Amino acid sequence: MKQPLAYVHPESHVAENVVIEPFVTIDKDVVIGEGTRIGSNVTILPGTRIGKNCNIFPGAVIGAIPQDLKFRGEYSTAEIGDNTTIREFVTVNRGTAAKGKTVIGNNCLLMAYVHVAHDCVVGNNVILVNNTQLAGEVVVDDFAILAGMVAVHQFVHVGSHVMIAGGSLVRKDVPPFIKAGREPLAYVGINSIGLRRRAFTNEKIREVQDIYRYIYQKGLNTSQAVEIIEAEMPASPERDEILLFIKDSKRGIIRGYFPD
Repeated sequence: MKQPLAYVHPESHVAENVVIEPFVTIDKDVVIGEGTRIGSNVTILPGTRIGKNCNIFPGAVIGAIPQDLKFRGEYSTAEIGDNTTIREFVTVNRGTAAKGKTVIGNNCLLMAYVHVAHDCVVGNNVILVNNTQLAGEVVVDDFAILAGMVAVHQFVHVGSHVMIAGGSLVRKDVPPFIKAGREPLAYVGINSIGLRRRAFTNEKIREVQDIYRYIYQKGLNTSQAVEIIEAEMPASPERDEILLFIKDSKRGIIRGYFPD
């Protein structure tokens, strides 16, 4: 249903069964998949790609040019996967020459007032709670949950199955499967509840706990911990994901929490 009070550019590609509410603006070079609903007063700008069965709530702005002074008008996109919900007043900027695109995966929930800056890559099944702000070129892996008012520094990498406490300032990389909180942000345990909800066995959760004991609780530096884990713990998808994350970290990982 295409509302007569909405503006849909003739050079956009909108599936026939997309619902478009009043006062929507859909510019040229926009693609919107089947079953998606666009709420009133949404603005969708050139270079936006929205998948199937998404729900975009009123006031969202998708595909605006980056808030980056290095941007010179180069062609780039903002890409949103299938079954993703974008709540009121979310802003998603398109990419720059750095990566060429901003990407949000499938089955995500971006709550009200979330901002996703240029060249971010957000995986599948991610939840960004109200007022979470991602700076440029942030990566958030699958199943991560960032609670309300989390602010993530440029270039930070947040691993899969991570839970970050509300109001956190994220300046370092957050490795997979953990909970992070306090100020400065620190490791505060395994995200065991989230892992159980996603069908991780107790054995797998214990394995992840054992790995992080070496990293955070035995007084080792990160290089020493990685060396011991590789030598003493059998290879597994979880072990290898943690080790690869740490080895690839550009900003360094968050520290452990050491109470006074």
